[in-house]
Formats: sequence, C-alpha cells, structure tokens
Amino acid sequence: MDSADHMNRSIELATAMIRHTDTALFDAPSPCADYAVRDVVNHLAFGFLLAHRSGAREPWDPAWSAADRTPYLVGLPAEEWARACDDEAAAAGRAWADPAAWEGESSMGGAAMPAALIGVMMTAEFAVHAWDLAVATGRAVEIPDDLGAVVLEGVTAMAPAGRDGGWFGPEVVLAADASPFERALAASGRDPRWTP
Repeated sequence: MDSADHMNRSIELATAMIRHTDTALFDAPSPCADYAVRDVVNHLAFGFLLAHRSGAREPWDPAWSAADRTPYLVGLPAEEWARACDDEAAAAGRAWADPAAWEGESSMGGAAMPAALIGVMMTAEFAVHAWDLAVATGRAVEIPDDLGAVVLEGVTAMAPAGRDGGWFGPEVVLAADASPFERALAASGRDPRWTP
C-alpha cells in the first residue's frame, strides 16, 4: 500500500463508522475527553474538510470553525450527517489520490508544513476517531498492522503538540506485544481497553 491507499482505507473506516452510528447514540460518551459521539462525528466531518482543502491546495475560509458544527453540517438534521460526510470524505480521498498532493508544502488553515506530514496525520486522525466511534457505540474496528504503523507514525508526529494543547492525554502504558494501532491509541492518551 502507498500513502494514498492508507489514507483511503482510513477514510473508509471513518465513513463506515459514521454511516452505521445510530443518531440515538449521539449523546453517548466517547474515549475523547469532553466529546460525546455527536462531537466525534462532527470532528471527523471537519477533518474531511481539512484534508480535502489541504490536499487540493484550495483556499481556506478563516471563518470556518468546528467549535459548534462543521460548516457543511450547519442546518442539516443529524440523520443527514452521514451522507454529507460521505461526500466530503470522497472529495478528500480524490485530492490525496493525486501523488502531487503528497509533495511540497500545504497547510490546514495555519502555517505551511510538509504535505506528506499532513497526509500521515490525517490518516491517523481518521483511523483513531473511527475507533472512538466504534467503542463508544459498542462495536469493534479492525486495523491491519500496516495501516496501524502509519497511524502510529501520524500520532507520534502530533503527540508533542497534542499534549501541549491539551487534546492528547498522557501516554498509556501497554504490554510489549501491543499492536501498532494499540500503541498509536496509547500514544494519543487513549486506553485500548476503554469501554463506555
């Protein structure tokens, strides 16, 4: 698998979890501190927008915020969020399918950074939050070790800023035989054994 394949697999995991999340569970807690299931879905929706714009090198509207609702979800009933997420996630996947998306620099509304690093970090975001949705709603998600290794790379790259910013908790200690994805979860401050 190349980088674009890993990105698309991660996107597919996230969109499948959103698509099959009952909106009746939107107020349930998740492994993300202070995030209910609804907030995880919204966060993923915003991530698809970030990935799409950064991969396509399209302008970023400084008024956009995920503080309340991702712009394309505003005004939509919760039952329509999955469809809207599918559309934006597909646009993100198309943008990063172009090998040029991984070259040079891009941004996610802030300072320029290596595009390949953005791609790896977004791949990690989608897989980790797919897991968040799965366990928050009593499901499981299988992350193969090759994808797990890429997710671990992305989480490791984000971890210092994540801990400084308060959106990653302290690293969780795991057994030596933990899988790459479990190690990625632990590095993000999540306990792979978390249950609601």
